[in-house]
Amino acid sequence: MTSKPSIVLVHGFWGGAAHWAKVIVELNRRGYESLHAVENPLTSLSDDAERTQKMIKQVDGPVLLAGHSYGGAVITEAGNLPNVVGLVYVAAFAPDAGESIGQIGDWRVAESAAAGNIAPDSDGYIWIKKDKYHESFYQDLPADEALVMAVTQKAPVGSTTADAVNDPAWKHKPAWYQVSTSDRMIHPDSERQMAERMQPQTTLELDASHASLASQPVAIADLIDQAANALG
Repeated sequence: MTSKPSIVLVHGFWGGAAHWAKVIVELNRRGYESLHAVENPLTSLSDDAERTQKMIKQVDGPVLLAGHSYGGAVITEAGNLPNVVGLVYVAAFAPDAGESIGQIGDWRVAESAAAGNIAPDSDGYIWIKKDKYHESFYQDLPADEALVMAVTQKAPVGSTTADAVNDPAWKHKPAWYQVSTSDRMIHPDSERQMAERMQPQTTLELDASHASLASQPVAIADLIDQAANALG
């Protein structure tokens, strides 16, 4: 019998559960047998938090949540269930009570071009332009890999950016935070500010794009493993 907590991984905008693929493989190599990756609809924060909580409730025993990007807002909203023992934020939003991701300062700042590379369609979904995905989200990964992510991206409903968190789980549960210092989707200083007000157990800075879970999966697995061991 393993003493390791179950890991529930939560994706963000413009990708699905498979964004965690490399981290899943790395965690499995380390003996994590109870791994789960939520496939959220990205239709509203309440919908995504509800879907995540449904998966958490299916898991016996303690759960460590890890959220990437907008997935950080989801675990912030969903993470107050009693079997959730901790939270890991991967280049992620961590809103406070009454705050949405759209209200967090500089959330799309890229200094270069990423803010202008996001566009809505006629149905209210927002996309990263396919030919700009690599430079905006995935610049430290091969172009072919970025192309697949661009073509298969999962667009959120635009109104989701205005959905506010109610009772932030990071105020009640221990948290860990990873900052991507070359992030073009969320400004690194915004990530640092969110981490600072959270007072996490560890703040890890990586020279990585927004897709640190794909470009540096070993380091992300290290952080999740550190959190799991601390909670064990």
